[in-house]
Amino acid sequence: MILAPMADVTDAAFRRIIAKYGKPDVMYTEFVSADGLCHPEGRKKLLIDLKYTEAERPIVAQLFTANPAKMREAATLAQELGFDGLDINMGCPDRTVEKQGCGAALMKNPKLSRELIRAAKEGASRLPISVKTRIGYNKNELETWLPELLAEEPAAVTIHARTRKEMSKVPARWEHVREAVALRDRLDSETLILGNGDVSDIADAKKKAEESSADGVMLGRAIFGNPWLFADSPRLNLGSTERFDLSHLEPAGKEKLLVMLEHTKLFEELFAGRKNFAIMKKHYKAYVEGFDGAKELRIKLMEAENFREVERSVHEFLKTPDKI
Repeated sequence: MILAPMADVTDAAFRRIIAKYGKPDVMYTEFVSADGLCHPEGRKKLLIDLKYTEAERPIVAQLFTANPAKMREAATLAQELGFDGLDINMGCPDRTVEKQGCGAALMKNPKLSRELIRAAKEGASRLPISVKTRIGYNKNELETWLPELLAEEPAAVTIHARTRKEMSKVPARWEHVREAVALRDRLDSETLILGNGDVSDIADAKKKAEESSADGVMLGRAIFGNPWLFADSPRLNLGSTERFDLSHLEPAGKEKLLVMLEHTKLFEELFAGRKNFAIMKKHYKAYVEGFDGAKELRIKLMEAENFREVERSVHEFLKTPDKI
């Protein structure tokens, strides 16, 4: 059970929260530009995206580039930083990324894709190298695309069960993950096949894994507002909240607001002046729902510009003292 890499979502702050409240079997960083890491100024700016704690292990660094030499150099850096694995993004549909020949654009260039895997292996010879991709660019191309990847013997290939053209506008089709597993077996490859797309929770992940015979499942959007997603027993000790009048909220609402504050404070401590605080607001939409007054509180949080304003809005909502 794996936490999917998501840009401006699974950053160091959120991963620390997830590791604390519901740790998956494997965590991935957000994707990071290998080209940027190979430039002194770029490296200075991007290293924060590769920051992790021991509690997050095993953790995989995800990189993107269309330049094998840059991949080799950045892979060496990932190994030096102590990551447990390195993943190459070959599925991101962002146009800015694709214009660089990276992400999903690599599905149209199997030769370069194979060169990138080889370069990553050369640069990080002690790390397992994996690939995250899709079933194809405009249509299902697994029969031709997957064998190209498997020929380089990556440790794992994650299949997002949609094409690049489909983005996330149609339901993920897990029959194609099953197809990828069968193709892998037919080619007598030892590469792990991981499935990804529209997985709602761990029970759903186990069901999809069983039906597709996938070796693992990567969960992404289900983590929004739910750092307990991977937890065996998703409860939080509320003993430290005795000064709060939380009686009007259900337990889930209490937990979410407290962890939301913790997440926000950690984000500000790690990224103040380096990342836009607006990144947190996509999390607020997920944390603040399912209880009376949630809509009004959410509106206030959308206007907040720092942790102090978020804290004040939550405390006003709860009619509590100004400090936790």
